[in-house]
Amino acid sequence: MSTPTDDPLARERAHLAASRAALRAMRQDAEALDIRDVTANWVNAEVLARQIEDRVKALADLSDTPLFFGRLDYEEQRWETGGRFYIGRRHVHDAHGDPMVIDWRAPVSQPFYRASRKDSLDIGLRRRFGYTGGDLTAYEDEHLGDPAGPADSSEGGPTSKLLQQEIERPRVGPMRDIVATIQPEQDEIVRSGLGGTVCVQGGPGTGKTAVGLHRVAYLLYAHRERLARTGTLVIGPNRSFLHYIEQVLPALGELAVQQATVDDLVAHVEVRGTDDAPAAVVKGDARMAEVLRRALYSHVTMPAEPVVVVRGSRRWRVPAYELEVIVRELLARDIRYGAAREALPQRIAHAVLVQMERAGEAPDDRVQDAVARNAAVKAAVKSVWPAVDPAKLVLRLLTDAEFLAEHAAGLLDEDEQRTILWARPVRGVKAARWSAADAVLIDEAADLIQRTSSLGHVVLDEAQDLSPMQYRAVGRRCTTGSATVLGDLAQGTTPWATRSWAEALGHLGKPDGAVEELTAGFRVPTDVITYASRLLPHIAPGLTPVASVRENPGFFDIRTVAEPAGVVAACAELLRNEGSTGLIAADARIPELAEALTAAGIGYLGPGQETTRETRLTLVPASLAKGLEYDYVVLDEPRAVVDGEPDERTGLRRLYVALTRAVSGLVVTHSAPLPAQLAG
Repeated sequence: MSTPTDDPLARERAHLAASRAALRAMRQDAEALDIRDVTANWVNAEVLARQIEDRVKALADLSDTPLFFGRLDYEEQRWETGGRFYIGRRHVHDAHGDPMVIDWRAPVSQPFYRASRKDSLDIGLRRRFGYTGGDLTAYEDEHLGDPAGPADSSEGGPTSKLLQQEIERPRVGPMRDIVATIQPEQDEIVRSGLGGTVCVQGGPGTGKTAVGLHRVAYLLYAHRERLARTGTLVIGPNRSFLHYIEQVLPALGELAVQQATVDDLVAHVEVRGTDDAPAAVVKGDARMAEVLRRALYSHVTMPAEPVVVVRGSRRWRVPAYELEVIVRELLARDIRYGAAREALPQRIAHAVLVQMERAGEAPDDRVQDAVARNAAVKAAVKSVWPAVDPAKLVLRLLTDAEFLAEHAAGLLDEDEQRTILWARPVRGVKAARWSAADAVLIDEAADLIQRTSSLGHVVLDEAQDLSPMQYRAVGRRCTTGSATVLGDLAQGTTPWATRSWAEALGHLGKPDGAVEELTAGFRVPTDVITYASRLLPHIAPGLTPVASVRENPGFFDIRTVAEPAGVVAACAELLRNEGSTGLIAADARIPELAEALTAAGIGYLGPGQETTRETRLTLVPASLAKGLEYDYVVLDEPRAVVDGEPDERTGLRRLYVALTRAVSGLVVTHSAPLPAQLAG
């Protein structure tokens, strides 16, 4: 009978148990901290208590999640602890402070993702662990120090059986981290520096979203103090998507990252209206930024009257020509409208103080502030540089044809101007039926007036669907920071979809951002991605097709069915498998399919709702499928998906998205003929 000393798996299990005990002790130590006598006031006590609370949460042991997933044995014994390191989601140390698990983001962990037989990085052995739930059940070794050995998992895709199993493991519930399966090309992006902006072009299943989230986790590890001050933000396309990814960063111990949609960022007004496609395209065009700037600064007028300041028995007169010089100097400085308006009374007051000094007086800063608050100065500022409300400015542009024509001259032609003008007059900002594109314009105007606060790092996912003006809105949130831009040009389904990443980075204000391309597919089965790639020549002819590195070709079938009974039957069939199932259909067909599922006694969820063991089917409108994934997918009526969009190219892109949501299998059901572009 083997003992832990001669059974490698038993030894690893013992280390896992000891590591979990050490993590519990770390958490207990944090919970036991007494801060009653270490803070100067209640404010500091509150801040420290919140920090300790976050620390306790970050030290949670997720019972069904592996605490460590790998081991590195270095060839040279260069550390006091020896050359063996267990790699996991977070750092764990014992009572003496010696590491039992090393954070995957630490420099010493990097060879776990990068080492190969061609370049072992001084690693003799890389060991991967297999788990069932939270129980360690298997291990697999790669002897990287042996150049004559078989190919390792860093060369040409995941040849490791355990790695392959982890990639293909059925998924129920929200998105999970990929920390155990990060590939070298992904790791290079994850560990890129904070100072530069990175744009990741990745086809379906290449892991671009996971890469972006893991990059946030890495940057918080490497630059925690700086990002704690400046903040981080993940921007997704919709609430369903954000709900799907929201557990990834907490599982890695990062709890302070905010999540939002672009609509959340620009929520200056209540959005109750919608634009037709032509109007939305014009409103989203970058030219609108200059239209807004012209309209805003048209409120500045040159002084026609002098300013006379009365102090005691003296009258101080600043002539109109001198005021004009001050106004023109402020305009030439190209600072924000609001900042210039705040500076104007001080400039006028300074001109008065110069006169006082010439008359023999000795005024100080308090006198200048008093002059700046003088009623005559205030009246002059109000007349020359009036306050402007951003929403009212946009409302006037959209309702006053003459005002729009004056400031759009040479930028928008007459047809474009008519396209965005509202048909009916509006009584005020609150009565207006603002659209999402209008809110972005208001955000632009607000930034022209007062600078938007900048964060340290922003992750922008599904970026290919943003308009130029939306890119500008995001860029304002990271003017002094950096960004990770994630997307796939082939999946752009808006009328204003991104044409090139260079153009997008320019609108974002990051023209020097590096563009990286991921082409190895880890999620979508070979047969499925090969079928979907038939659409690429028609929707994005310059892109490299995704090459699936999965060993399992996946289940793939195309069926002519009687609707909707055949669709329901396909769902029932796939639900017999382990994992999640998504039924994706054109938006207009969702009510009919929902009724058919209910009649058949099959429960289902909506996008963003978390699947459970009892309810594993999600009914997904094609318009909300982007970014989501399911073990099995039934795609209903491809022709209806295409026809549901304003034009064929957008419809084919929507179809490409829907075809590539499956992890293990796809069934395409149809009664109408399939789109000709899928033939072959």
